Amino acid sequence: MEATVEQSEQQPAPVKGGIVAYLQVDGAMKAAEVYGKALGAELAGAHPPDEQGRTMHVHLYINGSSLMLSDPYPDYGYPLEKPQAFTVMLPVKDIDAWWKRAVDAGFTVVTELQVMFWGDRYGQLRDPFGVLWAMNEPVAK
Repeated sequence: MEATVEQSEQQPAPVKGGIVAYLQVDGAMKAAEVYGKALGAELAGAHPPDEQGRTMHVHLYINGSSLMLSDPYPDYGYPLEKPQAFTVMLPVKDIDAWWKRAVDAGFTVVTELQVMFWGDRYGQLRDPFGVLWAMNEPVAK
């Protein structure tokens, strides 16, 4: 993924998906690069970084859906908060390839990839920014 930054005057990229996660991470453009390597993310658009290097809005496409990111802005009432009480679910085909690519890009294993009681292969990973990701793929019958 080449991380080119679109100017805010350009037409925004269409949002894909019914519900879109909007993550706050310390280093939104760096996260976009990591997600490119780990999850095949494509940059749909981003506002240029401000004078302090913070990016207010990054829009990515991952596996046919949108994901949005921003840096924290404590001076505007949005301090950095530790990610908690949520998991970003990524339903995929060819889970072994997705899993390996994420681990190779620096995600750490939280729950080993395995067939779960509901019959799908599932596992959890934590990205370098502290966000918990789950991957799921139905088991072929």
